[in-house]
Amino acid sequence: MAGRYFDAWQVGDRIAHDLRRTVTETDNLLISTLTHNPQPLHLDAEAAGASEFGRILVNGTFTFALLVGISVGDTTLGTLIANLGYDEVRMPKPVFIGDTLRAETEVVELRPSRSRPGQGIVTFRHVMFNQRDEIVCTMLRSALLQSAPAA
Repeated sequence: MAGRYFDAWQVGDRIAHDLRRTVTETDNLLISTLTHNPQPLHLDAEAAGASEFGRILVNGTFTFALLVGISVGDTTLGTLIANLGYDEVRMPKPVFIGDTLRAETEVVELRPSRSRPGQGIVTFRHVMFNQRDEIVCTMLRSALLQSAPAA
């Protein structure tokens, strides 16, 4: 199990995730069609080429989901009870097909669950960067985690 139990985290813990991902045209096409998002900026090269971006813009829900997914292996894999919410999601720069993305995580808040003994809530700040080290997505993720089993 790669994830950490609630009581193994401390505010200020930081992780630079090893996993990186180059975004493909297929990634963008699949997320756009699976979610029924017909936005021409994501699917129509001619329309996107005439936009201020000059090319197809990767669907932001892919960037968001990839950021969460990259973080899971190092944070909550095997210890998660539930993701409770995503807050302050921001996308300050666009993502394009061919961009290579990486992620970093910091623990910004911890609190034991008041209603669920042996569990606690960790709030992670996740940040996604492109190959130019520009921030392309940030968010807070609140996760309900198990505490370590009694020895």
